[in-house]
Amino acid sequence: MALALEIRGLHASVEGKEILKGVDLTVKTGEIHALMGPNGTGKSTLANVLMGHPSYQVSAGEILFKGKNLVELAPDERSRLGLFMAFQYPVSISGLSVANFLRTAINSRRKAADPEDKGIGVPEFRRVLKEKMDMLKMPHEFAGRYLNEGFSGGEKKRAEILQLATLEPEIAILDETDSGLDIDALRVVSEGVNALAGPKLGILIITHYQRILNYIKPHFVHVMLDGRIVESGGPDLAEHLEERGYGWVREMQEEKAAEVL
Repeated sequence: MALALEIRGLHASVEGKEILKGVDLTVKTGEIHALMGPNGTGKSTLANVLMGHPSYQVSAGEILFKGKNLVELAPDERSRLGLFMAFQYPVSISGLSVANFLRTAINSRRKAADPEDKGIGVPEFRRVLKEKMDMLKMPHEFAGRYLNEGFSGGEKKRAEILQLATLEPEIAILDETDSGLDIDALRVVSEGVNALAGPKLGILIITHYQRILNYIKPHFVHVMLDGRIVESGGPDLAEHLEERGYGWVREMQEEKAAEVL
C-alpha cells in the first residue's frame, strides 16, 4: 500500500507576510511530482515549511504523513519519520566526513524507531555505503571528504543524492536541485534520482525551469502562482510552459475568474 504526504489547505507566512495561501497537494510513494512556477511564488517556502524551518509560521492547514500532522513535529522528527529534503544551498561541515555524517544519520533514524537498536556497525555500514555508491557510479574516495567542503555545485548535489540513497526515506523533496548545475552535472544528478525512483519512494521536484524534466520524467506537474497551486497535469504541462511561459497560466486563471463573474 502506497504511503502519502498530504498537504491540505496550507497557509504559511514569513516575517508577517503570507506566502502560502491555501496549498493542496498529495504525493504518494511510487510517484514523481514536479512543482513549477516563477521566482517568488512560494515554491521554496513550501519546501521549507514541509521540513519545519523555524522562520516560517503555519497559520492554517495540515501536512499529514504516516498518521501524523507534521506541523506539530520538529525538523529532526520529520526526518526520522521518513521525509528527506535536498536543499537549494547545502551547508558545508568542516571536519565531518561524508561517511561519518551518513552513519550518524542512519543510527539516529534507527534509534528513533527502536530505542534498543545498537546502530549500524562499521562493517555493515561500509558494505551499504559501497553498494549505494556503486549504484550511483560515485568514486569511493568521495566518502572520505569533508561534507560539502570545497565541493563544486554538482558534487554537493551528488552528496545529497547519496544521502537520499543511504537513508532510504519514503518521501524526498528536491528543492531547486538543478540550480547552478552545468549540463553534465545535471545529467549525473538526474541519473542518480532515476536510479532511486521506484515504488517505495515518492519524489517532489521543485524547479523554476523545465530542463531537469528532460532527464527526470514526472508523473504529475503542478504550477504554483501567488502562493497557490493553480494548475495540475501530466508531463505535457511542463512542455506547454516551456513553449508559452507562465504568462499563459496567468491568462487561463484570469479567464476562469472572468467566467465566474
